[in-house]
Amino acid sequence: MAQTQTNQQRRQYLDAMGIQTWSLRETDADVAAATEQVEARAPAAETVVEMPPLATDWQGLEAQVSSCSRCELSQQRTQTVFGVGNRNADCLVIGEAPGADEDARGEPFVGPAGKLLNQMLLAVGLKREEVYIANIVKCRPPDDRDPKLSEAAACEAYLKQQIELIQPRVIFAAGRVAAQNLLKIEQKVGAMRGQKFTYADTGIPVVVSYHPAYLLRSPSEKRKAWNDLLAARQILNNS
Repeated sequence: MAQTQTNQQRRQYLDAMGIQTWSLRETDADVAAATEQVEARAPAAETVVEMPPLATDWQGLEAQVSSCSRCELSQQRTQTVFGVGNRNADCLVIGEAPGADEDARGEPFVGPAGKLLNQMLLAVGLKREEVYIANIVKCRPPDDRDPKLSEAAACEAYLKQQIELIQPRVIFAAGRVAAQNLLKIEQKVGAMRGQKFTYADTGIPVVVSYHPAYLLRSPSEKRKAWNDLLAARQILNNS
């Protein structure tokens, strides 16, 4: 009886996968073999290596990031991109992920988008070396695609620890990927702009704006980004 129930379950499984199993010559062995073939073709679930205890100092945390292999991004990187700038900064800028230039140099925002970011910061009286700049993930995704949720999750504790160490007065989230991962919401940048957000349970204000790379493609949106920078500047002035 138990064997019959098992075979029925296998048939239901195969039917759900769209594989026809009924046949006058079908045997239990045939069903078992077909099930094994389907299971073999099923993609393996992504796994994330368990996070070891995080270092509570900058040197130790950077060493942990540089040797990290918690997700598949570690397999193709040239080097990790930890972050750069003033470790006591009032303003923390967070982007999405390193690109080719960042992967080569080990520093975030160093290509054309980085040059624009520098200009944007200067426009509100902030030099690059006065702020801290980091990304949601520390390794470059293949072909500069968006980071997967599992990859962002694998890096989240590192970024959270950086925020804990910096204690910024405002976080400037540059782009959709940064904003959605920081705030855990699915809205588009256009819908998030101008809203009041805080990061997790820290109370640190988060200002959402467009990524500089997007502004290079859509220069007409620069005025909106300027207004977002002014909002961040206002928070600094009032805090």
